[in-house]
Amino acid sequence: MKKNRTETLINLSTKTFIQVVALLFALMLAAIVLTYVIPKGAFGTSPDGTTDFSVYTPVEGAKGIPIWKGLLSPILVFGSSNGLTLIMLSLFLVTVFAAFQVMNDVGGIRTLVGAVAKRFQKRRALLLAMISLVFMCFGAFLGLFEEMLSMLPIVTALCVLLGYDSFTGFLVCIIACGFGFASAITNPFTVLLASEIIGANPMEHILYRVVIFAVMYALLLGFVFLYVKRLKKDPASSLTLSHDEALRKTDRVNGETFEPKDERRIRVTYIVFLLVCLALIVTCSAVAALRDYTVVVLIAYFLLFGLIAGFVSAKAIKPVFKSFLKGVVGALPTIVFIALASSVKYIFDEGAIMPTIVHSINTAVSGHSPFLVALVLYAIILVLEFFISSSTAKAILVMGMLAVLSVPLSRQMLVLIYTFADGYTNVLFPTSPVLLISLSMIGVDYFKWVKKSVPLFLLNLALVIAFLALGIVLGY
Repeated sequence: MKKNRTETLINLSTKTFIQVVALLFALMLAAIVLTYVIPKGAFGTSPDGTTDFSVYTPVEGAKGIPIWKGLLSPILVFGSSNGLTLIMLSLFLVTVFAAFQVMNDVGGIRTLVGAVAKRFQKRRALLLAMISLVFMCFGAFLGLFEEMLSMLPIVTALCVLLGYDSFTGFLVCIIACGFGFASAITNPFTVLLASEIIGANPMEHILYRVVIFAVMYALLLGFVFLYVKRLKKDPASSLTLSHDEALRKTDRVNGETFEPKDERRIRVTYIVFLLVCLALIVTCSAVAALRDYTVVVLIAYFLLFGLIAGFVSAKAIKPVFKSFLKGVVGALPTIVFIALASSVKYIFDEGAIMPTIVHSINTAVSGHSPFLVALVLYAIILVLEFFISSSTAKAILVMGMLAVLSVPLSRQMLVLIYTFADGYTNVLFPTSPVLLISLSMIGVDYFKWVKKSVPLFLLNLALVIAFLALGIVLGY
């Protein structure tokens, strides 16, 4: 760490930051307008104090959230019922990026990436397939998504070193995890939670979900390899060309050499650091009693052991603290994204229009064929997903509503519809903070991503509809 490094893992250009903020601010303004258009309403309350989604009551009074409250919602949302969750997410991102900034500056990323790249130099396609499968499994079985932001710098650096680009790393890491989250098999935040709320057996017909997972994995892999093939023919077509040119000059892929014993110490230190991190994620996700504390555990881990790993690797204290602080400062713009994206739901809640929207949905789906009802419910949950990105909050709302609906669909099918609508849009809608942050990390404009991913999501939509239809025919 003798050189004066200025590189940060999150290098947001002013243009990118302004574009993302402008997009989210426009969505926030649209939400404010909707509170003046849609009448207020309220759900009933059960004797045990829980919300009764089967009872809806119009609320008299003036429409609309106060303008000042709507404009200040990115700040006020941190004091709402979801505020603690948002604060924890913000702290998680800050500590993760700070720890990985230290890892980058002491040479941890480069030594690990170099070792893997050397081993798989002649089997690059196999490595991409393996990484995609691992991250899809993280989403499908454990419900991980936000946590994978911590892996993105390593995966993108590896892909660049192997001759691909950062966008390839984004696909096999974040997009793969998002696809796995939606192609859920035992995802605790969608399949298990939704099944518990609606009274379904999450293990019933699990083989059908395994088939869905395999098909969606093949779809994603096809998209990745088509992109890689096009990239090989025309390297200038890369969506992250300028970003990667700068990345190749950094310590992540082109840093100073180390003495063999120092390189071995750094590599072993960070192998242990990452393995313990993954073990904590898996344990906290798998153990119900720890699941709600996953983010808290990871914050403490990255804060403490991120510094310790840096001290062991660099054999110095002052530069490690400076690097950690640099990572904290570099991550601060991501909190703005989180606040703006979360403000939309806050505005809907304060404007008391969500019950009216849900009641309208309840009325619209009654009395139709099973397939049409499935499509209508899927479309409605997609709309809700745009405004409520939190899987847990949406599961309580949506599955609570579906539990009291009289529709010609099995409870397992209702859970499947929910998981389809909840997951894939996490890597498409601009109200997903994880998507925006990960795109900013690789220097890709949101609208460029949407344009590039249109074929992928059109095929994904066709497959979702086909699986819904087949599930109804098979009695899923």
